[in-house]
Amino acid sequence: MPPKKRNSGTTQNKEVKPSVKSPPPDKKDNAELSIKKHKEKDEDFVGLCMTLQVTDLVCDQAWTFWKSVQKSIEDNPDTQRRMWGVCLYVTSTDMDVASFTLTQMQKAVELNVKQFLSLVRKLDVNMDTISSRVHSVLTHLEKRYDVTLALYQRFEKTCMKIFSADSVKEKEMQHTCWTMFLLAKGRALQMEDDLVIAFQLLLCVLEFFIKRCPAGALQPLYQSSISKAQSPPTRTSRRNQSKAKPRPPEPELDVQLLETLCEENDCNPEEVKNVYKNSFCAFLESMDLSRSQDLPQASELSRQYEEMHLRARDFDGRLFLDGDQTLLGPTSHPSQAAERTPKKNQPEEEAVLIPPQTPIRAAMSSIQQLRLDLTSTGDQPSANLVIYFKNCTVDPTDGVLRRVETLGQMFGQRFCSAAGPRMADTGRQRFTLGVRQYYKVMESMLKSEEKRLSVQNFSKLLNDSTFHTSLLACALQVVMATYGGPGVKTGGYTHATCGNGEPAESDLSFPWILDVFELAAFDFYKVIESFIKAEPSLSKDIVKHLEICEHLIMETLAWRKGSLVFDLLKQAQGEGSAEQPETPATLNQPLQHNHTAADLYLSPVRPGYRVLPPPQCPGTPPTSLGSLSQAPIPQHPRSNSLSLFYKKLYRLAYTRLNMLCSYLLSSNPDLEPFMWTLLQYTLQHQYELMRDRHLDQLIMSAMYAICKVKNVDLRFKTIVTAYKTMPNTNQETFKHVLITEGTELRGPHHDSIIIFYNQVFMQKLKNNIMQYASARPPTLSPIPQIPRSPYKYPSSPLRVPGSNNVYISPLKNPRMSPSIMTPRSRMLVSIGESFGPSNRFQKINQMVNSSDGSMKRSMEQGSAPKPLKRLRFDMDGQDEADGSKAAGESTLIQRLAEMSSTRCRMQEQKMKEDAESGKQ
Repeated sequence: MPPKKRNSGTTQNKEVKPSVKSPPPDKKDNAELSIKKHKEKDEDFVGLCMTLQVTDLVCDQAWTFWKSVQKSIEDNPDTQRRMWGVCLYVTSTDMDVASFTLTQMQKAVELNVKQFLSLVRKLDVNMDTISSRVHSVLTHLEKRYDVTLALYQRFEKTCMKIFSADSVKEKEMQHTCWTMFLLAKGRALQMEDDLVIAFQLLLCVLEFFIKRCPAGALQPLYQSSISKAQSPPTRTSRRNQSKAKPRPPEPELDVQLLETLCEENDCNPEEVKNVYKNSFCAFLESMDLSRSQDLPQASELSRQYEEMHLRARDFDGRLFLDGDQTLLGPTSHPSQAAERTPKKNQPEEEAVLIPPQTPIRAAMSSIQQLRLDLTSTGDQPSANLVIYFKNCTVDPTDGVLRRVETLGQMFGQRFCSAAGPRMADTGRQRFTLGVRQYYKVMESMLKSEEKRLSVQNFSKLLNDSTFHTSLLACALQVVMATYGGPGVKTGGYTHATCGNGEPAESDLSFPWILDVFELAAFDFYKVIESFIKAEPSLSKDIVKHLEICEHLIMETLAWRKGSLVFDLLKQAQGEGSAEQPETPATLNQPLQHNHTAADLYLSPVRPGYRVLPPPQCPGTPPTSLGSLSQAPIPQHPRSNSLSLFYKKLYRLAYTRLNMLCSYLLSSNPDLEPFMWTLLQYTLQHQYELMRDRHLDQLIMSAMYAICKVKNVDLRFKTIVTAYKTMPNTNQETFKHVLITEGTELRGPHHDSIIIFYNQVFMQKLKNNIMQYASARPPTLSPIPQIPRSPYKYPSSPLRVPGSNNVYISPLKNPRMSPSIMTPRSRMLVSIGESFGPSNRFQKINQMVNSSDGSMKRSMEQGSAPKPLKRLRFDMDGQDEADGSKAAGESTLIQRLAEMSSTRCRMQEQKMKEDAESGKQ
């Protein structure tokens, strides 16, 4: 039934968050199921449909869905009933006609949230089993659950520190407080899954309850924290509520009490005060509680939350209070004691409690550290920066200040659009932190450049608008990641969707900031490495986050339609162009990291916009970055931007290819060089295939193509299964691939990776692919040297947490690193585990003496992902690419010949390169 209308009319004229999800269907559209219509279905399944009051259409669709995935599910009655519930939820969500909440389904089939999400992932056995809509809903559901669980864990621990007794009355008060918080979070916050803002709101609710509690119910710390000026609860204030007032006063905030709560929870008081003033006060007014000194009625709060819960069709957050298994599971409980870890090895000292690193504690610590690092930095250029500005040929001060003001307005508007209009002050606070970080890193960069070049005039760099916008965007990305968690949207610019399928700007993850500033991903990429080098105080998580952002740019964002990369590559085909992609000959050379932001932003990437310096004679001092000649120069010196981009792109592409090959082709290591050569050729000469696509799509296609011509049975379903286990991947990468670009009459056409391979990749590279089937395949591309990440410092020993004098250092001998061992050497070394059954020695001997590699494959198949049992592109027993039957495996002699030929060509090529380098 649809929820009843609220009795109070006060909420109708208040600004509360509108619901984006439709209410359950009307009763006339949700008539009871007729058993006669569903005789062919299992009686228990029909009974479950009747319990959840689904329509005949949902019942039919869910049963069809179940039959399509039944073969991939283990034959267990309990698992089968749970899968029925999952099928009903997925079907009704896809059709947007749900008549039940997630909690109602969970209770009907005895399933907790984590089990539910795990079963949904198991259902995704086909490229189109789980739609993008359902995937988006479940992704947001999981994030909301994780955030709410973390908040409840902190709420429970905080209440133990606040209240002095554990009586029934105090328990009832905690129940009321938590229910009020859930209601406030759903109404006052536009981004319910923002952990930091939601936690700040929780502190506001706790302040509201503490100052209304009897003093005897509080711990001494909070008894003394309540302001003496706080008026005691009276009956007259309750009766005076009905009197009309022209402008109701704001709820009185006990600043001392709120600051105590913030101090105990490592939270910034000013940020919490903003949430109290702009969001919590509006919620209290909508509930008619702004002038009341009494506690709200628990029954009324529960009734209003029930209405909101039924509309959202989500999990019931009140069940955390009861330790309900649908939320927590049979083994987990929020109140888990901290581990007692000795701080030192002295036996006479007592063990101290080391609090576990919970999500809230981690977030508060990161924010606290960020603010501490920026304490000495102002939101205006420092005295040192002003000196650098004055030393420029053209003073950039006015341009810098105007740009910061303009970008601040753009940021504030988009932040309010995402977080809600009442979050304007919060957006300003975060932008101010970003500006401080921006000035701090800029000063550090200029000091480094001054030391490197022995010059102080940086006019060209400091008057480059793209450089400043990129640097500020990177600084803000650090702030946003610190507050919101270091996440990225792996699908690139694909925005999240609401329950009604419309795009919703509520995800502030990267690349949101690029969209806000209308900044090209290729320009942003140029500043990342220099930013990290210039700011050594960045945490390990933030450094890793920026590295993932850089990878995302190289994988897909820099290849969007209209990207500058395509213009540069097109110019590179012309004779004498300054911008050139990296040549394969340098792949086996170490990647140098001595370039700076000035090197990249002053590259001649836009002919006519920037002027190049004249070539310098040996022995002359370096030219100032501010005294570059203003006359056009006919020479075209080699630029760093595109060259470095391709260096990193090649190494990223080979790393991901190598990872997939180690999963799937450990018994065919000779195929990887062919795959890499095809992939490298495609990136260098057929780069148009990357337009509006993803690097991994070309990697998977190159793998399949080489296996096809080499008669190795590797199917796309197996590649996709292995791909989903890799880090930072998204199912849209293989489900939603661009096939044809859009026109004025119709939009672009997307389909699966199989269709892309058949209709685009293979057609474009058919002649090149067939060369690998000949006796003389193309010359192999050199294997890139994969260096350690330039953003890590592996030589520095790390202190063991909880110890003052225990450190760990990296392994000195890189040859023994498990990450670079070959499959053969990894099998021969046992690391951290027993060897296993004694018959494994016999298997090794059998494998060595065997005339084929079948035994070896049987040993290694445990580590390789199992292929999906049924896929839409593998129907009727046909192979997915060309409709032919899978070819048989090659014989041992053929494989040995191919391996020998490959090794010979690689040795010859290496000798040739060494000879050429010797001449140079």
